[in-house]
Amino acid sequence: MIDRRAAAARLASGLLRTVTSGGPSVAYALIALCCLVFLISPLSGFNPSYGTADALLAAQAGYFERWGVIPSELWDGSAHALLTPLTALFVHGSWLHLLGNMLFLYVFGAMAEERMGHAEFTFFYLGCGYLALVGYAAAHASSDETLVGASGAISAVLGAFLYLFPRARVTSLFPFLFFLPLRFPAWIVLIFWFVLQWLAVQGAGSGGPGVAYLAHVVGFALGFLYAWGRYRRTDRVKTPATATEGESQP
Repeated sequence: MIDRRAAAARLASGLLRTVTSGGPSVAYALIALCCLVFLISPLSGFNPSYGTADALLAAQAGYFERWGVIPSELWDGSAHALLTPLTALFVHGSWLHLLGNMLFLYVFGAMAEERMGHAEFTFFYLGCGYLALVGYAAAHASSDETLVGASGAISAVLGAFLYLFPRARVTSLFPFLFFLPLRFPAWIVLIFWFVLQWLAVQGAGSGGPGVAYLAHVVGFALGFLYAWGRYRRTDRVKTPATATEGESQP
């Protein structure tokens, strides 16, 4: 949850771009759209039109193939295949997959949108998410496994957040600390998260595609580099008191 008083102080000091009324409407709209898409999909179990048992499994497989990225088909040049890195950003494979991604987008996306503005944040999110999935597909060009989820785009948001708000503080739950809610500077949490993704990429290197850790790494790097290139000549928010609160599990 964003500290609105701290945000108001940042706006008053000129460190953030003033956005139109309604707050971080793009981030919230993305969350709502991803949730809606999941609820009407055959993955949620709430749409009886997909049937049950084998019929439901077939519908789920066809759904992934239609809207997800299949690396081995991405390079055939068809319009549908080239569109899938965009449509896949709104498709999630399970409730846990959806809720985990939306939590990170809620915690970090609002402040990133405040800094960038609505339009720029929209293009940033979609563009970096698209490129993150393409980067994963390029590294696994012969794979027939389907890739879905907003993780690449949200990783880009995390990368941009690290550059833009290096001293913001987040409340995090670390499993190895018995899930105690502890507050850390965002740069510690996000660098720790990035290292975990990188190590996971190395561990999965010989096992082929699975969880798209490489898309996370690519997205994070793209987000950080975009923010560095776009905002390196402007002030970043460095005041420790400007805190983002939320539960995030690296």
